Parts: sequence; structure tokens; C-alpha cells
Amino acid sequence: MATYAIGDLQGCFTAFRSLLDLIRFDPAQDKLWLVGDIVNRGPDSLALLRYTKQAGDAVIMVLGNHDLHLLMVAAGIARNHPSDTLQPILDAPDRDELLHWLRQQKLFHCENQYAMVHAGLLPSWSIAQAEQLAHEVEAALHRDNYPELFARMYGNEPNYWQEDWTGYIRLRVIINAMTRMRVCTPDGKMNFVFKGNLQSIPDGCIPWFNVPHRASQNTTIICGHWSGLGLHITDNIIALDSGCVWGGQLSAIRLEDRKVFQLPCA
Repeated sequence: MATYAIGDLQGCFTAFRSLLDLIRFDPAQDKLWLVGDIVNRGPDSLALLRYTKQAGDAVIMVLGNHDLHLLMVAAGIARNHPSDTLQPILDAPDRDELLHWLRQQKLFHCENQYAMVHAGLLPSWSIAQAEQLAHEVEAALHRDNYPELFARMYGNEPNYWQEDWTGYIRLRVIINAMTRMRVCTPDGKMNFVFKGNLQSIPDGCIPWFNVPHRASQNTTIICGHWSGLGLHITDNIIALDSGCVWGGQLSAIRLEDRKVFQLPCA
């Protein structure tokens, strides 16, 4: 049995299947960890969503910002962007079943010495706290009135964390950190505009995972979201978004021995 973590798929189903062939993935005994953003921008989000749902316990995924955007569009809260490729899902006969399944997925996953989140964790959050905060968002997503969360989810403010935040402001900050953050100030103020590489980070900001004395630094965190960073592996960070949808590569890592597998994307 092996566990493979795979970077942002964003509807690139052909590349995904080729990567599964390369790693010789066996759903009967292996596990896939998907870091979120399985849909949008690429050509075949519907096939990817159907595959991950049908894979059952062989797949563990966390929600990314594009996955949440799909749910918001389907709920009538957000509109399709010109670059979105979500319409085949919205028109599919099994649309409701697929969207219900997606809404049940995690925002954060922790197992043994690894934790997985789409974007990042704020510096003050321990792994245990992050898990609890993610549960708060997941509970709101599972409720019948989940569109109320979507109606209040968008927004860049507040861009920092306070323990006494309550209600939808609290949930927005959690979602923004876990699905949108790339860089922040040393005291944890998030910058949502920056999307570039390490050399172009704005003054006063640093990668969230490089904040000194980060409370989660003793656990290896697997993430995606930052295609400008590319494949980035250190002792306690495995960042896997290598820009497949932009013509980069699709990356996987086998967690048991940290062997990396990559395929070029069209």
C-alpha cells in the first residue's frame, strides 16, 4: 500500500490519468491525497469530479478555492467567470449528486505526521486548532442553509485572525487562510493580491510557511494553490502546485519515501 499526494488538477483529467498510470496507482490498496482545486480552468472538470467521487475511500481531498467557487455558482451566489470551465458540471444529469458529494469534503486533513490543506495555515494556528477551525467551516457547509455561508464568504477583510471572531466573519477568515493565502506578514496579516514567485513577494510579506515560530511547523504540511511557487519540498512543507493547467507539470509525491513523480501538461 502506498499514499500519493497530487497537486492541483483543475480539470486536467487526461494528465491525471496519465500520472496514475505512471505511479501504477491501485485503488484497491493505494490512497490518493488531492490538495484541492480539482475543478475549473482545465478542459474536463466533470470527468475529474466523477472520478474522485466514484473512487470512494481511495481518495482523500481537501477543498480549494475553485471547488468552493463551483459550489457558489451552483447555489446562485456567484457568477461564472469568463475563464471558468464549470458549465458541463452545472449541466450534467448527475449535477446535484456530484455537488452534494463535493460539499461534504474536508477543508483540512491530518493523518500521522502529515497534514493537508489547499493553501496554508496562519502562523498562530497549531495543527489541532486548524483541525477544529476546519470542522467549523465543514459543519456550516453541511447544513441545509449553506448558501448563507456562500453569500458572506467572499471578501478580503478581515485579513488577520482573532480568537474572538464569531459568525460568518470567523468562517471567512478560516476559509481565506486555508484556500487563498500564499504570503502574509510575520504577524499573520494575509495578502490576497500576490500570485507571483518567491523573488517578487511584496515588501513586508513572506511565504506563510516561512513565518518564524509558526505553530504548525513540527508537522509536514502538504498544500497546493501557489503555481508561481512550483514544486517546493522541504522538511516540513510539500507544495505540489506545479501549474499543470498553465502548461506546467502535474506533480505527485509518494509519502512513504518522498519519491516525486511528474508529467508535463499540454
